[in-house]
Amino acid sequence: MKLSLPKHSKLNNSEFTYGVATASFQIEGSANLQLPSIWDTFCATQGKIRDASDGKVACDHFRLWQEDIELIKSLKVDAYRLSISWGRVINQDGSINAEGIDFYIQLLDALKQSKIKAFVTLYHWDLPQFIEDNGGWLNRQTAYLFQDYADKVSLIFGDRVYSYATLNEPFCSSYLGYETGVHAPGLKQKSYGRQSAHHLLLAHGLAMQVLQKNAPNSLNGIVLNFTPCYPLTDSAADKAAASFADEYFNQWYIKPLLEGRYPDAINSLRDEDKPIVLKGDFDILLQPLDYLGVNFYTRNVYQHCPEQGFETLPVQDVPKTDIGWEIYPQAFTDLLISLNQQYQLPPIYITENGAAMADKLIDGAVNDINRIQYYQGHLEALDQAIEAGVNIQGYFAWSLMDNFEWAEGYLKRFGLVYVDYDTQVRTIKASGLAYRDFISARHTSN
Repeated sequence: MKLSLPKHSKLNNSEFTYGVATASFQIEGSANLQLPSIWDTFCATQGKIRDASDGKVACDHFRLWQEDIELIKSLKVDAYRLSISWGRVINQDGSINAEGIDFYIQLLDALKQSKIKAFVTLYHWDLPQFIEDNGGWLNRQTAYLFQDYADKVSLIFGDRVYSYATLNEPFCSSYLGYETGVHAPGLKQKSYGRQSAHHLLLAHGLAMQVLQKNAPNSLNGIVLNFTPCYPLTDSAADKAAASFADEYFNQWYIKPLLEGRYPDAINSLRDEDKPIVLKGDFDILLQPLDYLGVNFYTRNVYQHCPEQGFETLPVQDVPKTDIGWEIYPQAFTDLLISLNQQYQLPPIYITENGAAMADKLIDGAVNDINRIQYYQGHLEALDQAIEAGVNIQGYFAWSLMDNFEWAEGYLKRFGLVYVDYDTQVRTIKASGLAYRDFISARHTSN
């Protein structure tokens, strides 16, 4: 099966950027060569990871990075989105870890030599544990530590980086990590979720200040994830429930950055659950964005619930990925159009989109037709959003390779490349070959 779009589609334009994405903790391994992170601690806590695994080796990318660069090149992509491990490059006293920073410099130099644009995310959830021990994202000072880290790293990387993202999915860090506890550091309190979210967004604003100074020629922005919220029925109660959920889970992270305020949902919180916002904080959050990164996977359906105001309903008899997420490409189009109508947006890059499937390596091949179908549907949905006037400049498949999938451990495979975790042998799946051929055809037709 092939990936294809009409020739007139802007997604076939050679100026449109195609890439693949990864994250440091999920692929690098060599955990002994960096400071422990909250995810190392979380993995070592019984019952937190479904298969009781950890990221100590992962895909061994720290040692196999040269092989992985060749793999990326073979997919004919324009760009590679990676994240920096804070604890690999900064020592506890704030000094630079030379071995850690050299690893990334070699990686970035190899990408530049290969004419592959480096999209660098500074924070993809792996907070150094010593910072968490001092309060983590509940401590306002962490935002300033992040600014210092961003300052030092961006000065050292120089012109090697095409684009910086300050944070990846602050929703996951705050809500999943501090409010529901299903991600590291595993805290469970509504006030923690809201306060950590504010400090994360403050960290973004502070980091943007130094990025625009140190890397004025890079595209500097943030990556937010969105899960569109649909009402179960057309009843006023269900519509209100979906709207509230949208504000709480989605708009909470974008509205402060573009409008300098939190959504109206904040007014429904008890005073003790509201974040402490100091005078001038929103001025820091309102840094101009060169782009907005959008991560999309699925949607959720809500109905009214007297206690919480809303509750999520599992959707029955619909196509789902191996992780249980509904496959609903129309939500991708709806999301992008609604954001474009609601806000004055900077250019958008789709920084993650993909699917976990129950892949099987048979006779040296992975015939993941279901994943190709997922990508086909979502590229078509993206095309519709562009046709409707949304300014989208690029698309990154999640992910380059199978990896440590957070609380799921190694049970779920999202990669375009199959990883045998025992041998570390990489095998490009049918979806990876289809993505390669789609990108190559675009280049030859323009």
